[in-house]
Amino acid sequence: MSVAVTPSAKSPAPRDTQRIYSIAELAREFAVTPRTIRFYEDEGLIKPRRQGTQRLYSAGDRARLGWIRRGQRLGFKLAEIHELLDLYQVDRTGVQQLRELLRRSRSHVADLEAKRRDLDAQIAEFKEVEAQVEAELKQRGADPESD
Repeated sequence: MSVAVTPSAKSPAPRDTQRIYSIAELAREFAVTPRTIRFYEDEGLIKPRRQGTQRLYSAGDRARLGWIRRGQRLGFKLAEIHELLDLYQVDRTGVQQLRELLRRSRSHVADLEAKRRDLDAQIAEFKEVEAQVEAELKQRGADPESD
């Protein structure tokens, strides 16, 4: 995703755009394992340069890693995150990317709100069952709270 929009208030502070990061530095900074970062690389989400066997991560890779982590916390699938990140390569202004992020975010919110309504309905139904069972136990002279 574009670096113009900060991934999160809790994300690490912006760094020097010329700085190169090791896998260990990024793993520590983002509280993930090096294996996780290599997995993101295998999935094509980040593309570090190589110097022999050493991976060299740019400020752009670092920013993408921040977006990947935030996207996962928000419940986006890796494929969705990949598509959103790739949109920045198509439109360097970031407008297309931001519009798609807004559309997908709204869709996720709508899905979560629907799930919340379903959960609220289930909770209400369970409370109704509890009340009926407690009343039946009391009517039979049994203490609803004892085993």
